[in-house]
Amino acid sequence: MLRLALLLKRSYPRLAGFATIPLIRALVWLARVLGPQRSTALGAALLRVVGPLLPAHRTALANLRAAFPEKTEAERKRIALEAWDNLGRTGAEYAHLDSLFDYDPEATAPTRTEVAGIEHFFALRDDGEPGLIFSAHLANWELPAICAARFGLDATAVFRPPNNPAAARLVQEVRRRSMGGLAASTPGAVFAMRDVVANGGHLGQLIDQHFTRGVVVQFLGRPCLANPLLAKLARHYECPVHGVRVVRLPEGRFRLELTPPLDLPRASDGTIDVAGAMQAMTAVVESWVRENPGQWLWMHRRWRPDMLPKPRPTSTAPQPMVDGSQANVISQTASQTF
Repeated sequence: MLRLALLLKRSYPRLAGFATIPLIRALVWLARVLGPQRSTALGAALLRVVGPLLPAHRTALANLRAAFPEKTEAERKRIALEAWDNLGRTGAEYAHLDSLFDYDPEATAPTRTEVAGIEHFFALRDDGEPGLIFSAHLANWELPAICAARFGLDATAVFRPPNNPAAARLVQEVRRRSMGGLAASTPGAVFAMRDVVANGGHLGQLIDQHFTRGVVVQFLGRPCLANPLLAKLARHYECPVHGVRVVRLPEGRFRLELTPPLDLPRASDGTIDVAGAMQAMTAVVESWVRENPGQWLWMHRRWRPDMLPKPRPTSTAPQPMVDGSQANVISQTASQTF
């Protein structure tokens, strides 16, 4: 009985997640019935009310106070509400991802989505070389992967599955209908991501999330940990790195902006410096967030000071003398280690 009770306790969150599948499917059905405009307005209105009641709202306000100490508390609360509004719209838009992106470079009439820097996109697609693309949780961050699939760019999007297994399954279903390759950021998936680039493909990743084994970067005035995957791939394969962001425009419209390839910092041996490259990418993301702060996901714990690497203490005690035989042993050990 004890084993059964323990099993049920461990399985309960997962079972509860799957139990919500009918509810989530019903919400998706409702969003499709209402259409893009009304469903996104409903999602925004709902989260503007519910969001401030959640613990994540305190996280958002704490992040905003640290990032914008010069702003008033009223301004920070307004940005937090805008972020909930954006998140509500993005959630409702999952029901319409297959029809949300309608950009056509030959179109004469206005479209829901516009693209700036399309020439960089075509260069990535047609140069026959691998490429890397970084982005962030801004506006509807799913659109760049849809754009790549629509215009024939061989791209794989790296994504973090939702914690709720029901939500993860449904989001995966929606993504597979409208996107190209997908790679979940699970342990061991790095080998599949490496193979994408090694085979001449393109890899896209959201880089504004905490990564426990990451490199330290400065983001909005505070140190945090960033996943070094893209920088390591850029160093190994010497391939271009572009940034792409989505800007939410009035009347349910969007603009995608693709940057030229970044000039990444290099080490003394000429190879790309991993920490410096991640800092360069993070600086671009910071500029995007500062330009449209209400469209970024302030609710997640991007900064975790307790998980930053601790500085190594420097000893001032005198070192013991080492005779010749001991020095020889130390030298051999070092050569075996490195």
